[in-house]
Amino acid sequence: MVQGEKISIRGAREHNLKNISLDIPRNKLVVISGLSGSGKSSLAFDTLFAEGQRRYMESLSSYARQFLGSMDKPDVDLIEGLSPAISIEQKTTHRNPRSTVGTVTEIYDYYRLLFARVGKAHCPKCGREINEQSDDQIIGSIMGWGEGERITVLAPVIRGKKGEHQKIIDDAKKSGFARARIDGLMVDLDDSIKLDKQKKHSIEIVVDRIVVRADSRNRIAEAVEAALSLAGGIVVVLRRIPDSSERGYSEEEVFFSQHNACPECGISIPELQPRLFSFNNPFGACPECTGIGEKMEWDEKKILPDRSLSFNEGAFPFFNPDSEWNAAMFGAIAKEFGFSLDSPLSSLSEEQFSALWNGIPDRNIRWVYRKQSGEGMSEYNRPWIGILQEMRRRHNEAWSEAQRVKMEERFMSVSECTGCHGSRLRPEALGVTVGGKNIMELCALSVADSIGFFENLSLTETEEAIAHQVLKEIRARLSFLNNVGLDYLTLDRAAGTLSGGEAQRIRLATQIGSGLTGVMYILDEPSIGLHQRDNERLIGMLTYLRSLGNSVIVVEHDEQTLRTADWLVDIGPGAGVHGGNVVASGTPEQVMQVEESVTGQYLSGKLAMDIPAERRKGNGKSILIRGAREHNLKGIDIEIPLGAFTCITGVSGSGKSTLLSDIFYPAVSNALMRTEYPVGAFGGLEGTDGIDKVINIDQSPIGRTPRSNPVTYAGVFDSIRELFASLPDSKARGYKGGRFSFNVKGGRCEKCQGAGTLTIEMNFLPDVFIQCDVCHGKRFNKETLDIRYKGKSISDVLDMTIEEACEFFASIPHIARKLGTLKSVGLGYIKLGQNALTLSGGEAQRVKLATELARPSTGRTLYILDEPTTGLHFADVKVLMDVIQRLVDKGNTVVMIEHNLDVICQADNIIDLGPDGGFRGGSVVDVGTPEEVASRWKETGSFTGKYVDEMLRRLCKKDGTR
Repeated sequence: MVQGEKISIRGAREHNLKNISLDIPRNKLVVISGLSGSGKSSLAFDTLFAEGQRRYMESLSSYARQFLGSMDKPDVDLIEGLSPAISIEQKTTHRNPRSTVGTVTEIYDYYRLLFARVGKAHCPKCGREINEQSDDQIIGSIMGWGEGERITVLAPVIRGKKGEHQKIIDDAKKSGFARARIDGLMVDLDDSIKLDKQKKHSIEIVVDRIVVRADSRNRIAEAVEAALSLAGGIVVVLRRIPDSSERGYSEEEVFFSQHNACPECGISIPELQPRLFSFNNPFGACPECTGIGEKMEWDEKKILPDRSLSFNEGAFPFFNPDSEWNAAMFGAIAKEFGFSLDSPLSSLSEEQFSALWNGIPDRNIRWVYRKQSGEGMSEYNRPWIGILQEMRRRHNEAWSEAQRVKMEERFMSVSECTGCHGSRLRPEALGVTVGGKNIMELCALSVADSIGFFENLSLTETEEAIAHQVLKEIRARLSFLNNVGLDYLTLDRAAGTLSGGEAQRIRLATQIGSGLTGVMYILDEPSIGLHQRDNERLIGMLTYLRSLGNSVIVVEHDEQTLRTADWLVDIGPGAGVHGGNVVASGTPEQVMQVEESVTGQYLSGKLAMDIPAERRKGNGKSILIRGAREHNLKGIDIEIPLGAFTCITGVSGSGKSTLLSDIFYPAVSNALMRTEYPVGAFGGLEGTDGIDKVINIDQSPIGRTPRSNPVTYAGVFDSIRELFASLPDSKARGYKGGRFSFNVKGGRCEKCQGAGTLTIEMNFLPDVFIQCDVCHGKRFNKETLDIRYKGKSISDVLDMTIEEACEFFASIPHIARKLGTLKSVGLGYIKLGQNALTLSGGEAQRVKLATELARPSTGRTLYILDEPTTGLHFADVKVLMDVIQRLVDKGNTVVMIEHNLDVICQADNIIDLGPDGGFRGGSVVDVGTPEEVASRWKETGSFTGKYVDEMLRRLCKKDGTR
């Protein structure tokens, strides 16, 4: 490669890289592959990206760098030919409940601008289109109020803006005004008024205070006109309406505008600004849920879980029947309404139940409370407020936050906000439409449907001129999302519910929209969670990025992507200490010729995963889910055979996760394990008597902190610490298990607080980590290290690989079993005490998987997995599938969501959902063995069947036999 057309790396030693040197072509699609833990991410992210970003940071001034922080220089001798680097990793960072797909992609910002400029306002009450309100209409509305009402006319000159606003206040005083309402409080303008310039303020000048009478029209007109002039066409009128309350009146605030008001209902809405359509801004957010769309509400099903029980049998879990206070109080209510505390709730009349639930506010109930100690009694005579109000009272008056949280967890559920019905915005914002839809109705459309909406949107010539640039940006961004296989997503979907692959592809679409050239993009397995059909579109976007003049470097295991690459770098040959070398570098065809390259051998077909000789039929029992209809599922019935391996397949967004994670797992767990997980909508569950427990292994990350390591997560370290605590020397010194923890005081080195290293902070330079000079990196103090098992201290044990530890602890069954599971999923090379932050995504996933598989198997366990092959190389998938198949051979049941064709072809049974994503999905396309689904894909329209058919034809012999 010619100098200037390549990125040259010399002497890279980051993590497990073994002083490697290689050249990578610039402005090409380069894929880095290799076994999980072989050093791919160390090369791509910790070396190339880290150095590219560090060099950019160093180009900034020292003043700017102190705010941005600094980056470590990677352990490499030389890198030449670097471009500015952009990393697109598989992290779902938007866990804020306010973040949605629309806000993350910034499409919602353009929606807000579009609605503010060309939206048509409608009355939120009657639906009539709102027009401008003249002075006479405003005055007429006020004169129509009750005779003798006292009103205060206010001119809102400042609404929710930061600043001291001293000039506004001074100008009001010079104009002869004496009072103002500032942030809701009435003040005299002659007083010394100082506002915090860092906070938002609202200032309303008091123009006049008037009593509404027939002869006061001229005065009202003058006040309204003055207020409209001061506030730019808006006025606020405070009404004091006489009533029968203690004060003798109630207050109401009425907003008028010369711009938007309903002549029928008298309702005015604020000026159409982008912030009115933001659920993250108090001007647009629903006042009841503050823009979340959901609220914590008391759940009647949790408060009254079983109506066949009586009070004495525990019908109300919150009210203990053994409590003298509760027994006395409920006994008096029962006596008053003629039922017994032994009466089942289901036998009570409507009036009796209403008395219990809603209370009896209009009459007193007398009850006597005798203290349990027998030292007296108390008599009460007061209204009963009802179970719900009593629980609210006790919640508000709880002694501690922990007690309050416990009540919320047991008796409350997150439910849709009754004010906005989940739309997050106030009614005034929802009354504005474009093309007949309000902004949240538009966000509820899938990306594919949104593209169709804007293609067919009809605007006037003037509106088209105003919105031309905004519509161009919206259409482009929606198109990018569609092109990376996310056409099934809706813009109102919470960002926290996205998978790592979906979140990464959203960022990829955003980067494509930026149109940058001359950049080095580094992506981390963008194909995660993608069906083969959608993967083709993703590869098209990667090649488009390359065609713009960018270097695209992808860490990937997907076969389609590997074959499409311009250049392939295979890191290995093994993982961990057995990896870190460049096994092969060249075009995919060149890599296939390298016998030492495991990746090349799989691509060439010399290595392949065997197809099972026989598909299991199961043990004759099955679990049946009837009428699954959550999200896009269309009331489907699903039968899972027990004692077999079932794969749930389908294109992205077809309903797989909804079926398995939102309905199947929580329903089975609640029925079998007595959990109380929320379950999606479905009709019924049958057949759980065929299993004795259920284990769910989802995609949630393990606790990845610097102090976390594989053995602490897997629960092995507790057993190891207890083993050391049971040694004679430990007992003689009184050491407990906590002595051998580096997270608590006692046994750890206090100089480094159990970290093994000291951090030296450097101004304008990266922090320097040096070995602790007291414990010399061993984490523990000398007294703790004196305790030895088979000649090894606790620090020596943490420094062992899992492979070494399996042999070392072979005589301790409960430790050896858990370590053996970690080894069986291909993690034998990592160290017991290895920092969790240095684990690759594939390694972290397999640590979690091994932890679940280490639980004792009874042969009647149901295992539920969500794409466990995430981040795994072909060879790693083979190791993992050996473990899965052994589990099923013992009589257990495995149900798995998967896109990997190697895994799908290993399944006993396939349930294919689709036929497409979003509302076009949610149906059962086909059910059967891989061979059956593959044989009829043309009739069923199964995309999965098409690709399985191609895979089976490749793996099988020409005559059709295996």
